[in-house]
Amino acid sequence: MGLFSGLEKMGMNNVSKDNLFTAEKKEAAPAAKAEEAPVVKKRNEMDYLIDKTHECPVCSTKFKNRGVKAGRVRMIGQDIDLRPKYEQLDQLKYGVLVCPNCSYAAVESYFKGIYDKQKKMVEESLPKPVTYKEPEGEYSYDDALMRYQLAVACCIAKQSKDSEKAYTCLRMAWLLRGKAETLDQSAADYQEQLKACKDDEKEALTLAYEGFVGALKMEDFPIAGMEQTTLYLLLAALAYELDKNDIAARFVSQVITNPNAGARLKDKARDLKELIAAKLKAAEE
Repeated sequence: MGLFSGLEKMGMNNVSKDNLFTAEKKEAAPAAKAEEAPVVKKRNEMDYLIDKTHECPVCSTKFKNRGVKAGRVRMIGQDIDLRPKYEQLDQLKYGVLVCPNCSYAAVESYFKGIYDKQKKMVEESLPKPVTYKEPEGEYSYDDALMRYQLAVACCIAKQSKDSEKAYTCLRMAWLLRGKAETLDQSAADYQEQLKACKDDEKEALTLAYEGFVGALKMEDFPIAGMEQTTLYLLLAALAYELDKNDIAARFVSQVITNPNAGARLKDKARDLKELIAAKLKAAEE
């Protein structure tokens, strides 16, 4: 399989982790096990969805994509890397907009932020004829994953900032974690499916970490909508999940000692500091 497998069916053969960031890659250790998610009773997802109208900034086509109704879902918690968890559905599945006319795709907060030069690069890179089709009904995790893959492909095509690439990869990692949590444990190939999800999540987390580290060197705050302390907490969590424990400890310390960090953020940082310390101690034993 692989994080970007399936895009070749849509005519995109040049998308891989190797051409996402231009910075030198470093080997990453296996990701730490994610926190256990609460068991949530499945509801009728379509009750919380609505078709929203958008205009493509590349080809000017007006189209509808499925989205979550405002104020209808309740967030019930976060993972240590700030992944939001919702009671009624996984809102991450509906976080990417895709134009059905030209296949331009991006995380919704970045969809309109494209320059004329980038539009030309996207137009030249997208496959013709367009093969993407809007799914009917609610999006499956595989539907949503394809949309995130298209968003990454467009990030590469338009030479996005590292922060946009990293944020897109981070959300893809969160999506894969959600998929892993909803796999049918009675299926004969459950363990194989789970391993594939975890492997792809680790790859996406690694790309997100590398991208945000690169963004710190090249971009001004806010980065991907985050102020410094929030991004440092996120980087600490990503480093912890990738077993970069010394780096995680340095980032989390900068959050705890920063007078501008809010109380809730510092509480999250202290909780993460305890996890990092426990892992470092276990490594020494």
